[in-house]
Amino acid sequence: MVIIKKKILKGQTYYYLNHSIRENGKVRPKEVYLGKKIPANIEKIKKDFLDDIYRKKWYDNIDTIERNFAKNWRVMPKLVREKELENFAINFTYDTQKIEGSTLTRRETFDLLERGIAPKSKPMRDVQEAESHRDLFFEILKSDRDLSLNQVQEWHWKLFSKTKTGIAGKIRNYQVAIGGSKFMPPSPVKVFPMLVEFFKWYNKNKNKLHPVELAAYSHLKFVAIHPFGDGNGRVSRLIMNFILDRKKYPMLDISYESRSGYYNALERSHIKKEDRIFLQWFIKRYIKEHKRYLR
Repeated sequence: MVIIKKKILKGQTYYYLNHSIRENGKVRPKEVYLGKKIPANIEKIKKDFLDDIYRKKWYDNIDTIERNFAKNWRVMPKLVREKELENFAINFTYDTQKIEGSTLTRRETFDLLERGIAPKSKPMRDVQEAESHRDLFFEILKSDRDLSLNQVQEWHWKLFSKTKTGIAGKIRNYQVAIGGSKFMPPSPVKVFPMLVEFFKWYNKNKNKLHPVELAAYSHLKFVAIHPFGDGNGRVSRLIMNFILDRKKYPMLDISYESRSGYYNALERSHIKKEDRIFLQWFIKRYIKEHKRYLR
């Protein structure tokens, strides 16, 4: 938490911003001088102060991950690269589907997608959606098209055309709620204008923001719109990995086991209207998942 500290020296009052972060197992204070009075734009100063702290703390690590990932990928034999990508696709499919309620286990997902063996006692819908997700994931990686509303609607249709024909590829014109969340998605009349604004924001920022920051914010902003009747989380996570792969950064699988922190970060960001909450969670998760590239 950023706090304002007051210091009195020789009868004069001075104000500072203070924030403590953990570095190498130790808590270290960071401080910036404000002046003899608190500025009128203090909230913006707080935001910029935090942004600067976390960029210095994390972004060097992220770029080290990108460099070492690229080096490793270049020397890896083609067959090994293909196997690595297949394993990621299976794990990503399992986790993104499981987060949304799929009954398939990790082993069942592996047997289905790697060996073509479908579990006999599980709903056919879960089987079909896992296969559709895997197929779409590889299609997205090979695509030379950039993000657009038509593209995302097409993704949604390919995910659900076999299982949820009534909503597949269709922007909702009805109100929805998110189970277990205090956040209420926007009313249907706001959905299309918000989508237009989202893609304007994306096109404006796609070459300005750090790639990991762009992926995090795109996920957050798109899922907040909740433009589909179902599958918004899955599409948002595909958008996230589309951006990371397009920018040559390693992709991220948000595991089912980490869903509690993931949900919490999303909800707090939406309710408090503070995007940085999710960004900080995302970056910490990203570094943790790819720490092998920091060695």
